[in-house]
Amino acid sequence: MTTTEDTPTTVVPRLKTRYAQEIKPALQQEFEFPNTMLVPGVVKVVVNMGVGEAARDAKLIEGAVRDLATITGQKPLVRKATKSIAQFKLREGMPIGAKVTLRGDRMWEFLDRLLTIALPRIRDFRGLSPKQFDGNGNYTFGLNEQSMFHEIDIDRIDRPRGMDITVVTTATTDDQGRALLRQLGFPFKEN
Repeated sequence: MTTTEDTPTTVVPRLKTRYAQEIKPALQQEFEFPNTMLVPGVVKVVVNMGVGEAARDAKLIEGAVRDLATITGQKPLVRKATKSIAQFKLREGMPIGAKVTLRGDRMWEFLDRLLTIALPRIRDFRGLSPKQFDGNGNYTFGLNEQSMFHEIDIDRIDRPRGMDITVVTTATTDDQGRALLRQLGFPFKEN
C-alpha cells in the first residue's frame, strides 16, 4: 500500500513571477542583450535604520529592532559604533542602528509590499527621485517614518523612525538599473 504525503506547496512571489515572465524578456529586447543571463536583476535589498539617539538611551534600539523585524519578517542585525566620537557622546561598541539584508523570496515579497502598499500610503507622495543611483545600477532611497507599512501598529509606535532602503541590482549602468526598477513598478518622478 502506498502512502501519499502532503508535500508543502511553495508559493512563488508574484513580483518574482512577473519579473521572470514579463520584465526579463522586455529588458532583453530593450537593451538587445544576446544572452538572458546579461539581463539585470535584483540581488538583494538592504534596509537600514539608524538610531542616533540610542547613544543616550539604549532602550531606543529595541524599538527599532522590533519595528524592522515586523516590517521585513527577518531578525535585524544590531550595528555598533566602530569608533568613539566625543562630540556625539558616542563610545566604540555602542549600538547605533539596525540592518536587515533580504534575499530570495523574502526580498521579492518585501519589494511587492513596499511598491503596492507602503509607498502609496505616504502623504503627499510625488514619486521617488530618479537621480539616486550610485553609478552601477544600485538605488538607495530614504523613508522618514515606519507607519506607512501596514504591519506596524500605529498605536504602539513610540517615536517615528526613518530608514534607508538600498536595492542592489546586477545592472552595469544607471540606465539599466532605472529601466529594471521602473518595470518592477518603482514610481519615479518625471524630470
